[in-house]
Amino acid sequence: MKIRGKRECRSCGETWSYYETGSVACPACGSLKSVGRDDDRALHTDTPATLDLTPIVAQIADDDVRIEDCRDELSDRLRAYTRKRGFIRGGELRDLDDQYVGARELLHAVDILARHRDSSDLARLYVIELLRSVADGDRLTETEPPGALVAARGSGVTDAVEAYRRDLRSWFDEHPDPPAEQLLSSLRDRIKRAEALDGKISSEEAAALLDVARSLGEAAREGQAGSDEPIQAARDRLDAIR
Repeated sequence: MKIRGKRECRSCGETWSYYETGSVACPACGSLKSVGRDDDRALHTDTPATLDLTPIVAQIADDDVRIEDCRDELSDRLRAYTRKRGFIRGGELRDLDDQYVGARELLHAVDILARHRDSSDLARLYVIELLRSVADGDRLTETEPPGALVAARGSGVTDAVEAYRRDLRSWFDEHPDPPAEQLLSSLRDRIKRAEALDGKISSEEAAALLDVARSLGEAAREGQAGSDEPIQAARDRLDAIR
């Protein structure tokens, strides 16, 4: 979507940036009557969002509270966050950050844990560790998910990469780059495969999908004036997936 970011309230004259607030309501008087003041519209898919998982982390600090007991509240917070998030803000392409990827994995992980009543303590400890990592703005990369949670990582990464791919598609519609767009199509094929497998892919394949998406983001920011080497390296990484 292309919009004018600078807004001026017709009621009180206040000006603000839609890119920063994500709202057409005037921050001064609350009026919904405003007009765009930018000469040009900019591509914009992101809405400012903060993921606050502190209350959940505090709850599970109680030995009598299991992570499954917090499922509904945790899922609501994660969905509200991921639903708002995009990767183009005011015409600037952002990176696919670790907290977003971790939030996607955590959504699947807590769901799997709740559905498997006989989940092991190892699985619970992994989800708790993942929760704390995401709450700190990061994700788990060094710890291998146990058992059924391998699918949670695969599905989480796949969801995150697909969301980023959609924004990259919008970006390339505005800034054509044939070699990068060709790789983007190949990435989409790999995403479909992972989706068909319900995320049951290796951590190595998940990492490769993530690396390719981020390489495409770097190439998009550099434009056609940039080197073709990152695209070729990403293509080789994608071709190496079995």
